[in-house]
Amino acid sequence: MSLYIGLMSGTSLDGVDGALARFTGDAIDTLAAAYVPFPPALRADLLALQAAGHNEIEREALAANQLARFYAECVKALLDDASLQAQDVRAVAVHGQTVRHRPELGFTRQTNNPALLAELCGIDVIADFRSRDIAAGGQGAPLVPAFHQALFGKRGQTRVVANIGGISNISVLTDGKVIGFDTGPGNVLMDAWIARHQGKEFDQDGAWAASGREIPGLLANMLAEPYFALPAPKSTGRDLFHIDWLDRHLAAFAGARPEDVQRTLTRLTALTLAQAVQAHGAGTDAVYVCGGGAYNGVLMDELGAALGRQVTLESTQALGVAPNRVEAMAFAWLGYRFTERLAGNLPSVTGAKGDRVLGALYPR
Repeated sequence: MSLYIGLMSGTSLDGVDGALARFTGDAIDTLAAAYVPFPPALRADLLALQAAGHNEIEREALAANQLARFYAECVKALLDDASLQAQDVRAVAVHGQTVRHRPELGFTRQTNNPALLAELCGIDVIADFRSRDIAAGGQGAPLVPAFHQALFGKRGQTRVVANIGGISNISVLTDGKVIGFDTGPGNVLMDAWIARHQGKEFDQDGAWAASGREIPGLLANMLAEPYFALPAPKSTGRDLFHIDWLDRHLAAFAGARPEDVQRTLTRLTALTLAQAVQAHGAGTDAVYVCGGGAYNGVLMDELGAALGRQVTLESTQALGVAPNRVEAMAFAWLGYRFTERLAGNLPSVTGAKGDRVLGALYPR
């Protein structure tokens, strides 16, 4: 049986993306895709868990139970769309919701209740993909470059895949060593800023940013963040890039217009991505973008300008895969790798001591 479901809920905390994939030899086909949004209350609960707080163990457990039910809803939508039954699918591979990522302390935490999900779906569930890589001395992230190489790599070419979710990461795909790491904030700061000022979850197509102008001094201050200068392998998340981080940089710009801050945050994401590509993707003539950022026209324009005219910038749709499906497909692939007892990590990306099979099984 070669059908797997991948579920991904990322740093943006907006909902769960699901993909039903078929693996035949080296071929990977998507049979169905689904998206289930999180209600505001769950989103708020998950956001609160990003920092230490009262009774957080119980609050995390309750949030995990809610998550499992939304994951199960996404699984049902995928099965219905493909006219399949639970027994037709080998496994559900679920990332969980990251609430802490501290590889320098030897742990990462993805809130989840895979046992409940297995009970609700009647399908084997594979979860906890990052912990084994961290146990082997790695960053536990990003995990998608290995999948990017399998899906998008092309012999004789150097390609860069830029995933812009809450956090941005790049995969430099060559015939030899694959390079990949988190470049810094993707949508996380832009989403937090527009939520504060307009009560919206995200800046639709960058329309609010388009009404503003970059603040050079603020941009320079943010670019001085030490993380950007760290060598790879490296990974990051909301533990570093959050609204308090932004507020500290804004302290010297008290009179800044909110729309100008939004434009500057958009530029920050684009520039840090472009600098990473230029530093590590020498020789590439094309950058393919996936994740929610691919649908932000202003961000894509800023990224194109930062990369320069000599580099073609497109979404992964140009390679036949919709940008919002790639990460869920990646976890379906990781589930497939687990059941075949094949490595899911790339030590050249995460810094782990070697190849490792990633995940833990919760039988149906």
